Amino acid sequence: MFAGYCHCADCQAWSAAPINAFSLWKSGSVRITKGEAELGTFNKTEHSYRKFCKRCGGHVMTEHPRMRLIDVYANLLKGYRHQPTLHANYASKMVSIRDGLPKYVDLPADLGGSGEMLPD
Repeated sequence: MFAGYCHCADCQAWSAAPINAFSLWKSGSVRITKGEAELGTFNKTEHSYRKFCKRCGGHVMTEHPRMRLIDVYANLLKGYRHQPTLHANYASKMVSIRDGLPKYVDLPADLGGSGEMLPD
């Protein structure tokens, strides 16, 4: 559905990085093929169910039930070529990036955000 970079404080804290590369998929299109019993869940909010590996502590994905989307962390998908199309929550960025991609204050309107953008 969407691929990009998130700059929100939650993603910064969860990823321990200033930017989180995301890939949003329709909930019904994500299937766990191995190790599902090893996944733990941390419900940050009712809008964010973060999944992690109980063995190694690695972050795997985040379910966003309100949007009916799942963010599978792009660097975990073998063979997936991350092609970002936007920056989300750029108003809370820690570093500026000039890459020509749209910079949303929060989220695009079709994801429930204001759709308001900031300059590159």
